[in-house]
Amino acid sequence: MSNTPDPVEQPVFLTLYQKQEKIYPRAVTGLFARWRWVMVWLTQMVFYGLPWLTWNGRQALLFNLDTRQFYIFGLVLQPQDFIYLAALLVLSALALFFFTAVAGRLWCGYTCPQTVYTEIFLWVERRLEGDRSARIRLDARPWGINKFLRKGGKQAAWLAIGLFTGFTFVGYFVPIQSLATQVLALKVEPSATFWIFFYGFATYGNAGFLREQVCKYMCPYARFQSALIDMDSLVIAYDAKRGEGRGARSRKADPKALGLGDCIDCTLCVQVCPTGIDIRDGLQNECIACAACIDVCDDVMDKMGYEPGLIRYSSGNAMEKGWSAVQMVKRVWRPRVLIYGALLLVLGGGFIWSLSHRADFRADLSRDRGSLARMTGPGNIENTYTLHITNSDEQAHRYTITVEGLDGLRLDTPAELTVAATSDGKIPVRLVLPAMQAQPLQGQTLPIQLVVSPEGAPNTTGKSLNSTFLIPR
Repeated sequence: MSNTPDPVEQPVFLTLYQKQEKIYPRAVTGLFARWRWVMVWLTQMVFYGLPWLTWNGRQALLFNLDTRQFYIFGLVLQPQDFIYLAALLVLSALALFFFTAVAGRLWCGYTCPQTVYTEIFLWVERRLEGDRSARIRLDARPWGINKFLRKGGKQAAWLAIGLFTGFTFVGYFVPIQSLATQVLALKVEPSATFWIFFYGFATYGNAGFLREQVCKYMCPYARFQSALIDMDSLVIAYDAKRGEGRGARSRKADPKALGLGDCIDCTLCVQVCPTGIDIRDGLQNECIACAACIDVCDDVMDKMGYEPGLIRYSSGNAMEKGWSAVQMVKRVWRPRVLIYGALLLVLGGGFIWSLSHRADFRADLSRDRGSLARMTGPGNIENTYTLHITNSDEQAHRYTITVEGLDGLRLDTPAELTVAATSDGKIPVRLVLPAMQAQPLQGQTLPIQLVVSPEGAPNTTGKSLNSTFLIPR
């Protein structure tokens, strides 16, 4: 028997986390790439330009949290109007359901801020570091003056875009002209400074570094889109029947003689994908429907002399059953899409109608709970109230007050109130019923109406506020 001790087992450390591989999207040209840049320009002109527009001498679009007033061109909304914000969120959700059921993640591929700013940041990266292969070589190279200047210039440009984006975003909540003056004078208020840097660095981090990780892991839309898409939704699809089997070949070779499909396995569709997926493996949560793979594949098919559309917008049923484009489009208008569309039209129409018929003022009447009724003079009965008027117009208005519903009831306070533009006004209201009319009504609580009408506004109807008048025994 050997006296050699058994070898001691050494612990083995395993990691459950896989290192995130950097994706280097390749530049692509084509129809859908041009459409993406059209949407980049359109969305950014709207975003950066809207805060600088003026309307009636003030910022056209301003959500002023300090004064709790939201200006949307000629519309002035106040905290009481938050119901419109809730309705707008419901409409946005319905629109998302509708367009996703029709054509998948078009929002993600063309107008989502994450996609738009990633496209902008990638454009800066390509200008300073080169296209995909050049960026890979630059990252593998040791640090030197050339690499430092290219990397440093890129980071500086990203930071500038991010901070300008943060400044513009804050300009929707703080008057942007005064904010710009504060920035130039380096006297920005602490709260505004915080939010400029917060949103600036959020843009810098999301579009410069996280990129596809936001779409793959942070965005909830990728998770529930599978519940909204079915086999008739238009998505980006690879025609496996036509493309398999894959294989390289010369342009002059006959793929059928070689037993090959149209896919030459160039992997360019993977190289241009901003999320790094292979669309040939089927539709995946990570696909944002940017159609970069369609553009590059059509270009390859053209060079090979093959028919374009190996990767294309299609539906699962169209791919499986070989439907024509007309058959595929007909199936788009299926019951669920029609229901979403009908709800969107009805609720959207109601939302627009409500906004267009929204009155420029509100009035509320509340009783004085401390003194429900008291006797004044020889048998006269007095009830007191508080009238609150909110003027949502951008001009001051005078409001007249009258009382109805009870014979002999009169106002014992000023019968008018002037409220400044986009402001609130309060006035105590005392209603008096003479003894002659009050005597036979003792012990009763009677309904009355206080009518508030704006002067000089013939197209605006007055508001009738219901309340009660108490006559004690």
